[in-house]
Amino acid sequence: QLHPIRSVETYVARRMTSLSDSVYVFDFGQNMSGVTSLKVTGEKGTVIRLKHGERLYSNGRVNTSNIDVYHRPVDDSDPFQTDIIILKGQGEEEFMPKFNYKGFRYVEVISSHPIKLNERSLTAYFVHSDVPQVGFIQSSDTIINRLWRATNKAYLSNLMGYPTDCPQREKNGWTGDAHFAIETALYNYDGITVYEKWLADHRDEQQPNGVLPDIIPTGGWGYGTDNGLDWTSTIAIIPWNLYLFYGDLKPLTDCYEAIKKYVDYAERKSIGRLTDWGRGDWVPVKSHSSKELTSSTYFYVDAKILSETAKLLGKKEDYLYYSKLAEEIKQAINAKYLNYETGVYASGTQTEQSVPLMWGVTPEHMKRKVAHNLACKVRECGFHLDVGVLGAKALLNALSENGEAETAYRLAVQDTYPSWGNWVANGATTLLENWDLNATRDISDNHMMFGEIGGWLYKGLGGIYPDVKFPGFKHIILKPYVPRDLKQFEATYHSSYGKIYSGWEQVNGKITYKVIVPPNSTATLYLPDNLSGDDKSIELESGTYIFDLKFKE
Repeated sequence: QLHPIRSVETYVARRMTSLSDSVYVFDFGQNMSGVTSLKVTGEKGTVIRLKHGERLYSNGRVNTSNIDVYHRPVDDSDPFQTDIIILKGQGEEEFMPKFNYKGFRYVEVISSHPIKLNERSLTAYFVHSDVPQVGFIQSSDTIINRLWRATNKAYLSNLMGYPTDCPQREKNGWTGDAHFAIETALYNYDGITVYEKWLADHRDEQQPNGVLPDIIPTGGWGYGTDNGLDWTSTIAIIPWNLYLFYGDLKPLTDCYEAIKKYVDYAERKSIGRLTDWGRGDWVPVKSHSSKELTSSTYFYVDAKILSETAKLLGKKEDYLYYSKLAEEIKQAINAKYLNYETGVYASGTQTEQSVPLMWGVTPEHMKRKVAHNLACKVRECGFHLDVGVLGAKALLNALSENGEAETAYRLAVQDTYPSWGNWVANGATTLLENWDLNATRDISDNHMMFGEIGGWLYKGLGGIYPDVKFPGFKHIILKPYVPRDLKQFEATYHSSYGKIYSGWEQVNGKITYKVIVPPNSTATLYLPDNLSGDDKSIELESGTYIFDLKFKE
């Protein structure tokens, strides 16, 4: 059953500014998707406009120039993100739209005749697919807490029966945005039915040759030249993650033929097992990365998922064929782009180092060297990121999972430009479309394409990972990381088996680490390298465990 789209939260104005007796500006303190309800008394024929936006001009009025780039009407006949009300003049009247939603934090009320409004005259309703929350992060670091909340608000703002890119400007089902954020989505919300429905849309939109548009659903747009592997790999990556998180094979079974057609098309179009079909590392800070390297990596990921699915479904011939194909793609990428002596991919950008490392392309014996070079690159930037969307998905994971967890942590809590934390340090309540607050294009203030940070908190700090051998958290892999300067942290995830908890508190140099393993589950705990202890791994049955630990001298 698909979770309905509802008005889930109600916001009263944090602040109302009266610019005149006919212009009022309301600030709800939170960027959101939704609608507003106006209660007003005025004379008959009064025309009131409710203009919704994410930003203000210096004079205090609502500024929509960051979001109306594709819809700037030349007159007032079709205003953007604006409701128009004509009063009957019969006492207090109330208006709330029923057939649209907007993306906004601020609303400017403009009246053709004087009216009197107060903070309670306008109410905002946060509208989205009402998916139950299953994950929670809480820590002693305000940047972490605010980033987690902002990520979730951005995710929900962009969940309207299917995942969208932004709630104000396009409202489109951009495929890349959705799979970059799929782990963040599933650690925080029980959204499997939304994705099952959307995957059915994928199968509907797929052309007979296997090609998918990079916007789904589409009215015909999106089958262009760049709708390639880094975006439309949703068809493989999303059902695979549903399998990992829920242990449910049905999405993979339903999509199997579609994944196969898609991989077969990519194989036909590839040259020497490599491809540059895709959009590349969209909206980077400054460094530009090899599109052939990143698109070929996603080609590998899709072939690998297809081969693993074939194995699960007992399709032996397909398993043998596509596992061989995946291996050949991996070898071709490393032969062309990996310098085995230096451990550097291509020109060595953060994206070029992290994408093959996170997605399993890097040879086992080279992982630490590649990760070390990546960490050096991050340190050279003063623990700032220099990536676009593909690097933002891979960067923290590549570091955390390959011996550079401290660098990942320092990058995640960075609050100066360019970083995730810089957004919330400057007052953002959702995630943005551009690292640069002063950028002049790609400047929506409510986007999910950089949303991996929310999922990484569960993995890179909480250490909660599904086990591909026992999916759905039947067996849990626990690899927490405890930074010296993070005094308290807890990650809670309500799996199909029950509550999983991984958290710690530091008091006077002593660390108390607590784990909860739900009924009918087991876990393997790997303590981090920076803590003292003889046990590299500890097997846990269901139950609650408390460990007294300390840092290595």
